Amino acid sequence: MIQRLYTWTMGLAAHRHAMWALAAVAFIESSVFPIPPDVLMIPMILAARHRAFVIAAVATLASVLGGCLGYAIGYGFMDTLGQPILEFYGKADQFDQLAARFNEYGGWAVLVAGVTPFPYKVITIFSGATQLSLPLFMGVSVLARALRFFIVAGLLWQFGAPIKAFIERWLGPLFTAFVVLLIGGFYALRYL
Repeated sequence: MIQRLYTWTMGLAAHRHAMWALAAVAFIESSVFPIPPDVLMIPMILAARHRAFVIAAVATLASVLGGCLGYAIGYGFMDTLGQPILEFYGKADQFDQLAARFNEYGGWAVLVAGVTPFPYKVITIFSGATQLSLPLFMGVSVLARALRFFIVAGLLWQFGAPIKAFIERWLGPLFTAFVVLLIGGFYALRYL
């Protein structure tokens, strides 16, 4: 099923309404869809490198708005919609233990999920279910999603097709390492 969704999503990149398709994929990926918008962004940018930052802006805006839908699912529809989505991603059993401490580190969780390969949709739902401060959620979501999409766009704009394999293989782990170092640095400053 995931392979068919991936192939279908890739096919949207060549469509004449690709920008709308990107907005739709970025929106629903932030709350339920398993395929990240990068799959659509990369071929779109390679086909029109001069539009790289417009494409990244559309992905960012739509992703943050989709994150608000995820927040709403967690806030108002956790039992009917949120729980099945978390079960699909294998995170339902972790909800109770994470929810107890989520708001203490919720902003960091949104940042981590927003830039790393961790499913952002899980954190958007958790944020609503635990009633994380909505302004904090929105602010960190904008920062995280913009960081992720504009770095991809910038690399593709600067280097073109040769950087595609690097992005697909290494950008997720590099984002993860960056976030670990960032959080580790703040932790060190706080406790040293």
